Amino acid sequence: MLSNIDARTRLAGTNKLEILLFALGVDSRTGRRETFGINVFKVREVMRTPTITAAPEMSSSVKGMVSLRGVLVPVVDLAEYIGMPSETPRDIMIVTEYNGHTQGFLVEGVDTILRLDWSQMRVPPEMMTSNLGGLVTAVTELADGRLVMMLDVERVLAETTKYDDGFMFKDLKRIADENVTVFFADDSSVARAQITRTLEALGIKYVGAINGRAAWEELQKVAAYATSSGKAVKDLVQLVLTDVEMPEMDGYILTKNIKSDPRFAGIPVVMHSSLSGASNQQLGLSVGVDEYVPKFEPQRLAETLARLLHLQPQEA
Repeated sequence: MLSNIDARTRLAGTNKLEILLFALGVDSRTGRRETFGINVFKVREVMRTPTITAAPEMSSSVKGMVSLRGVLVPVVDLAEYIGMPSETPRDIMIVTEYNGHTQGFLVEGVDTILRLDWSQMRVPPEMMTSNLGGLVTAVTELADGRLVMMLDVERVLAETTKYDDGFMFKDLKRIADENVTVFFADDSSVARAQITRTLEALGIKYVGAINGRAAWEELQKVAAYATSSGKAVKDLVQLVLTDVEMPEMDGYILTKNIKSDPRFAGIPVVMHSSLSGASNQQLGLSVGVDEYVPKFEPQRLAETLARLLHLQPQEA
């Protein structure tokens, strides 16, 4: 199912994606088997789960580690992580890669790969996001009436592997005054929290949006205000920071929109994504992105922002 990577890579920039559908088993509380999805870009392979070696002092949903071709890979039981009680065996492992980190997710089984437009991925209702603690970032409906939920995998990784521990932010220094504003878009609550923490440490004002469509709508309002008040948009927003994967409009299309609109001339766009492979970075550059920064690297993000905004650390 995952062999034709080049064809899938070409989907980027067309506001399309492919998701691997999977199930976690029957929820013993409801008797239902829900369907979940993960972007194929993030999937390295699907396999029968090899022998797992338990490791001490891990969260309960982290079952241990396996050795894949000499690389130790942590294994997360997604059903246990989301708090879904199920007696269904989960002996299939989806191996994923984010920012150079490889991890395995235990699932009951995989279904198929579905190709669709990001506009078909909807922001989940507020009741769902509050009940599931923000774990579901997007929902789409299949032809058979099933709803597919996209899990916030970045949150799973942050909470199970501690990628966002405080040491990542400890050396950030203030570089800006109150006249610098960054606009960012990301559908992951964990990513938004990391971005705001970084920007606040740098002294940069910010405005955020939960996906590309919401970001583009807000940026158009900013542009309309700038025009009516005789200002340039770059006087109001000095940089745009965008994720790649977002429901309704992805980061590639958002970047295309910004770069093709002369009102946003002179405003750099930084792509900030867990899809850190060379092909994804090249695609970002092809639609006009000025820089590509992997997630979970606040220091590198800070250095990139300082360079593009022509800022220097302020004296203590």
